[in-house]
Amino acid sequence: MTTPANTPAQNSPIPTLDLNDGRAIPQLGLGIYAMKGDEGVDAIVGAVDNVGYRLLDTAVNYENEHEVGRAIADCSVAREDLFVTSKIPGRHHGFDEAIASTEESLARLGLDYLDLHLIHWPNPSVGKYVETWEGLIELRRRGLVKSIGVSNFTEEMLTELVEKTGVTPAVNQVELHPYFPQTELVAFHRSIGVQTESWSPLYRDQGLFDEAPIAEAAAAHGVTPAQVVLRWHIEIGSIPIPKSANFERQRSNADVFEFELTPAEVAAISGLERGRMKDRDPLTHEEM
Repeated sequence: MTTPANTPAQNSPIPTLDLNDGRAIPQLGLGIYAMKGDEGVDAIVGAVDNVGYRLLDTAVNYENEHEVGRAIADCSVAREDLFVTSKIPGRHHGFDEAIASTEESLARLGLDYLDLHLIHWPNPSVGKYVETWEGLIELRRRGLVKSIGVSNFTEEMLTELVEKTGVTPAVNQVELHPYFPQTELVAFHRSIGVQTESWSPLYRDQGLFDEAPIAEAAAAHGVTPAQVVLRWHIEIGSIPIPKSANFERQRSNADVFEFELTPAEVAAISGLERGRMKDRDPLTHEEM
């Protein structure tokens, strides 16, 4: 299902998944990295109004929360029908720092609450991700954040959070694409009730769409290679967040819910595994 240009998509074609806190999250979102200025605002408004995106994924370090807030104010969809995500940067780790950071994000966004707030990177050398998580728990108690989660956390880090606080993250957003399917981590998420989100779901370098399993599936289903990859994410149980400011690509990326890949096609695409896109192992890579 697609929505014609300039026709408000009041009823989104994107289905939802249940979170472990009783809320629901759209099964596909809009990545907003690098969308800035008036063009960024227009791209976000178009994705919401004309295509049906409801999950908007930003972060403090993207430096565009103000633009996201403008887009939310300008679009025709009610605030309560949107699912707005932001992320706490490494320099704001700590209990009090996480609370202050979130209040600052809300001020930039012009919102009363976030639907989902994530710890952007664990930064293990700093050693404060548990305290930061406790800050998020307090923010949820205060109603400033509806759901809380993490990004780029390992199985061991997730286990530590649960053991030390008793609160399981609703989401772990990680690098995930056919070259790095993270099969074991996705299975662990499923076992403890964490939803998997995928950043860079289409991979940022050239070559992925030319891989035989993807090209063959695209031909078989009469869709684009990008649609095959995004459908693969849906099939393996991850929530992809493709980034695009182009309306036609936004529409094509969201139009992946009316075909299915066969188990053999899913397995062949997963078999393309070769590793991370860059050296961003969360045990060593840190961002402040």
